[in-house]
Amino acid sequence: MGVEIERKFLLRGDAWRSMGQPVLLRQGYLSSHKERVVRVRIEGERGVMTIKGRNVGAVRGEWEYEIPLADATELLLLCEQPLIEKYRSRIDYAGHVWEVDEFLGVNAGLVVAEIELGSEAEQFELPEWVGEEVTSDVRYLNSSLIKHPYSAW
Repeated sequence: MGVEIERKFLLRGDAWRSMGQPVLLRQGYLSSHKERVVRVRIEGERGVMTIKGRNVGAVRGEWEYEIPLADATELLLLCEQPLIEKYRSRIDYAGHVWEVDEFLGVNAGLVVAEIELGSEAEQFELPEWVGEEVTSDVRYLNSSLIKHPYSAW
């Protein structure tokens, strides 16, 4: 079984902007039920289908499969609306990769940073541009943002 251990944070300041090359992501949800999420994503020229289980803290089951770009494009038409669109920058910092997502559309103005860890107890250094942790706040789940967009908060 695949496992994802991920922590999520809000950002402070713009110092991160010069540290990574942003890539446009478009993603949608075939299922956004809290027990299971089935996501389709186009990242650059790559299509991906991801299945995730229920969050238990920062841990949940995750299975990810590359799919043909044409299939991903068609599947996005079947997804719940609105689609999530965002720019993602991957930033290497102190031995970890931070993924900074700057949301577009109805979620414009929201910027979060995520870090994937090997265990819940793994130690890591926070960059100066990382602020409040929101890992346990379900409002910040991408699958929640389609039902309750950031612009409506």
